[in-house]
Amino acid sequence: MGVSGTTLPIDLPDELIEALLRLPVDAPITSAEARELGVGYPQLRALVNRGVVKRPVHGVYAVATQPDTLDFRVRVLKLVVPESCVVTDRTAGWLWGANMILAPNDHLVTPRVSVFCPPGCRLRRALVASGERRLAPGDVQELDGLRVTTPLRTACDLGRLLPRNQAIAALDSLAALGDFTVDELIRETTRFRRYRGVIQLRVLVLLVDPRSESPGESVLRLCWIDAGLPRPECQVEVPTDWGTYYRIDIGLPELRFGGEYDGEEFHGEGERDDDESRRTWLRDERDWSIVVARRANVYGPEQDIHRSLRVGYDEVVSASRQSRRVV
Repeated sequence: MGVSGTTLPIDLPDELIEALLRLPVDAPITSAEARELGVGYPQLRALVNRGVVKRPVHGVYAVATQPDTLDFRVRVLKLVVPESCVVTDRTAGWLWGANMILAPNDHLVTPRVSVFCPPGCRLRRALVASGERRLAPGDVQELDGLRVTTPLRTACDLGRLLPRNQAIAALDSLAALGDFTVDELIRETTRFRRYRGVIQLRVLVLLVDPRSESPGESVLRLCWIDAGLPRPECQVEVPTDWGTYYRIDIGLPELRFGGEYDGEEFHGEGERDDDESRRTWLRDERDWSIVVARRANVYGPEQDIHRSLRVGYDEVVSASRQSRRVV
């Protein structure tokens, strides 16, 4: 069943409209299945570039109006993952809905599928096997015939195997799903003795906070702790005079010192005036001092957030001590 009956983009060339009408409106399909419907790769690529078709994983396409639900993601993966394999790592996190597990800039590309397959199972070239994996029966859950590591096992694997900054974001995101508690996650790490990356995992699980709302915020919190500052609260609420409240990404309410990560997705040019107005009010009316970090401050060779946080914290502590002496 094609997309007839839906609203078609008026700026599509006739050739692409005809191709779009051949695609199913209610199910993802492989590129091979699209070819059988008369839609070749050049047309699929053009439709993806126009934003009317999405490519959730390599080799799979879907009309962009299809809801991005758990059922949809399961159907996508069943098209490319053999029955004998287990979906793992970032792909498992994506399947469960932990969208902070993407690597930097992964939103700009089509992610590859992470799976573990038993010996002798051949994968399509577009898939990436995760290597050896010792999985206990309780580590794997089945969703409509698709085998996937549980959120708890996925968290342990990503906390071990990802680079440290990406690992804390993944752990925060998976914890936010509510399928396990932070205490359960901490206890689970004991079974991974001598596994690769277990030392990193055991340190990071002590810092997990499911209230984190973005990867940048999670990494900023990690940098804060690395700078030797007391552990901050997430999503600090500051009441306003008009009955609402402002939220600060991370902070120490007792010192009125906080930090915020301004990512491009939610803090671009259009939001900059509002951000500045809010922070000015917090500074002038509530005496908050806030260190603002952007991507270059947190990631890459020129990152300087540790120093900025340390300097800001020391200034606030010094001012607080002087205030107490005056009183």
